[in-house]
Amino acid sequence: MTDVHYFTFSPFAENSYILSDESKDCIIIDPGCYTDAERITLKNYISDKGLNPVRLINTHCHIDHVFGNRFISETYNLPLEIHEGEIPVLESLAMVAQMYGIPDVQQSPDPDPDKFIREGDVIEFGNSKLEVLFTPGHSPASVSFYNREDKFLIGGDVLFEGSIGRTDLPGGDYDTLMQSIRDKFMPLPDEVTVYSGHGNPTTIGRERRSNQFILSYSS
Repeated sequence: MTDVHYFTFSPFAENSYILSDESKDCIIIDPGCYTDAERITLKNYISDKGLNPVRLINTHCHIDHVFGNRFISETYNLPLEIHEGEIPVLESLAMVAQMYGIPDVQQSPDPDPDKFIREGDVIEFGNSKLEVLFTPGHSPASVSFYNREDKFLIGGDVLFEGSIGRTDLPGGDYDTLMQSIRDKFMPLPDEVTVYSGHGNPTTIGRERRSNQFILSYSS
């Protein structure tokens, strides 16, 4: 069984995920650890649990989801894995940091991606498998990760409890986002837990029944 653990980091209150199973292999998704204390918290969790980090992945490359990329990459000697369509977002980090008044992004550029992931790929670690879903709209090439066996979804900033991802950032598009939710998320079973990039977990069923953005959307 795959365990999902997350920390809420940085002034953006971003959820950083560590997924592991009985093999003790783990993957780190969207490390948003910004301060030294946050980086130590994440590192201590991995050490205390005796985990072996084997992959570093971003759902998308907005600044709040990549603060910890270099730290994780260098600490555990892991290549960065993203969808190729997120490269422009990654390359804009210095400009975005300046816009938000962030003096440094870990005082060095974000690591270049070494691997690209695409829809239909399967992310494997230990005894666990995650299906890659292409879910753009909040960002140009956001991806989500579905564990069919344990019925959970790591959804980045696509769908939130009672809300959806913002689409007013460069590369965002409302209709594209809503189509991603309609075509990729809504066909999943009601009981699937959605772990989002911000806020509390929710379920597909709850959002299908009560999310006003979904209920009111027509294309």
